[in-house]
Formats: sequence, structure tokens, C-alpha cells
Amino acid sequence: MLTHHVLFWLKADTTEEQKAAFRKGLESLEKVETIKSIYIGTPAPIERAVVDTTYTFSLMVVFEDLAGHDVYQVHPVHKSFLEEFRAFFEKVVIYDAQ
Repeated sequence: MLTHHVLFWLKADTTEEQKAAFRKGLESLEKVETIKSIYIGTPAPIERAVVDTTYTFSLMVVFEDLAGHDVYQVHPVHKSFLEEFRAFFEKVVIYDAQ
């Protein structure tokens, strides 16, 4: 199993409509056939010093293996998402684990 966890910080001037469109863009990634499960969220209202709640969206994708992840990276749906929404990112951090 391989998990691909992406945290997105959207630009400060991103509107609520743009955030809704961004979330739909994230949801479109479910169409990539190598994804076993996908979770999309926003920061939980947890106030502890060790919890980072500064990001805008979290994307957690589970693949069967590294090969599935590699297919995802070059998949047209993923590339389309990046082309459409890359301009919204202020910062992105990715954690991949197996």
C-alpha cells in the first residue's frame, strides 16, 4: 500500500466559489482507476500546539502500490486538475508513505 497525502494552502484572495470549484476538482481525481480510496477534507477545529490547521484542503489518496501512484502522476485527470487549479496554490506539501 502507498498513501499520498497532499496539503494545499490556497491563496488568501481565493473566493468561496473558487474553493468549491477546487474541491470539485479534487473529487474528480476519483476517476483515476489506480486509486483504491480517496479522502478530501479541511482542517478539523482542534486546538493543540502539535496540530497544523493552517492549510485549506487535505487530499489523502491510497494506492495498492508505487506503480498505481506512478500511473496517477501522469494520468490525464490528474494533469487536468493541475492545469486548472495550480494557479490557486500558495503552497503544497506532499507526504508519501508505504
